[in-house]
Amino acid sequence: MDELINSISPSEKYKPITVNKLIDLNYDLGTLLAEDTNDFDTNCLSRNKNDYLLNLARDNTQLLLNQVWGLPTERVEEAIVVRLPVQKTLLPRMKPIPKPRPLTKWEQFAKVKGIQKKKKAKLSWDEQLKKWVPLYGFKKSQAEKEKNWVLEVPENADPMEDQFEKKNFAKGERVAKNELQRLRNIAKAKKVQVPRVGITNSEVSTAKDLQAAVTVAKASTASLGKFQKDLPKEKEAKGISAILPGASRKRKQPPVSGDTEKTENLAIVDSILNKRPKLNIEKAVARHISNDQVGSSHQDRPRSSKKSNNVKGNSKKPKGKGGQRKGGKNAGGRKRR
Repeated sequence: MDELINSISPSEKYKPITVNKLIDLNYDLGTLLAEDTNDFDTNCLSRNKNDYLLNLARDNTQLLLNQVWGLPTERVEEAIVVRLPVQKTLLPRMKPIPKPRPLTKWEQFAKVKGIQKKKKAKLSWDEQLKKWVPLYGFKKSQAEKEKNWVLEVPENADPMEDQFEKKNFAKGERVAKNELQRLRNIAKAKKVQVPRVGITNSEVSTAKDLQAAVTVAKASTASLGKFQKDLPKEKEAKGISAILPGASRKRKQPPVSGDTEKTENLAIVDSILNKRPKLNIEKAVARHISNDQVGSSHQDRPRSSKKSNNVKGNSKKPKGKGGQRKGGKNAGGRKRR
């Protein structure tokens, strides 16, 4: 394979940057767009379609790059770049233009004070080791070990305490503190409120932060705080469901394209418009038979005879003369004494 590549002449391996066209392309260098209005060669297209289209795309790209490098150039951080002109063609965007990254606390401070970032050298001369030492990396740590091979024990410290271990622990604490501050800066830039859980301090923590810390501590048990008793005058913190142990979190769906969203919405509309009522045939037949049976039972039932006047419990005592009952209070009978 290597012999075959080496046997190809440079003229066959690299094509020239000059391309001849009957009609020049229409360029919009602001969007790196080139429009070819020339007609296709039907003979070459029918003979070998893939090679013809590949060569056509290569030639048009070469013409576009020739126009780009015809613009004035400048050097930016060891790289040669060109400034593109204002675009002529307006390309629609499906998503809004991303917002610029907000400045960190140090960048805001440097902007106010006028501090400009200077490029530092990667090496620095160490007077004690008498050699050039990098500012960071594994060689820097090796140089620190060579230079600090012995440490002085402070006057009030324990003579049996390991000063190297103490120094490494202090360095780890500084690294953790810097990382925590970096994460807090990111949260502050995105306007996300971070509770002071685990690092509460009565001097800087508010009552809301302490309340959130107590609620999280109660829920951090095997029963998720089910059997934990409430403190006197304790109030449950609100708005911390996302950091509570065992809390269900909704996963955000990834963004979909415009075509996919349009297809899903049209499918929902079609399902609503073409929706037909469901017919349960067995239930309908059973209800029809039940109605027929009820109707036939009403027709076969015999008519009841009229109720007689002398029904037990409805008989009335005969009235005497003047419409009064016998033996009443005003009757003309004999009175008892």
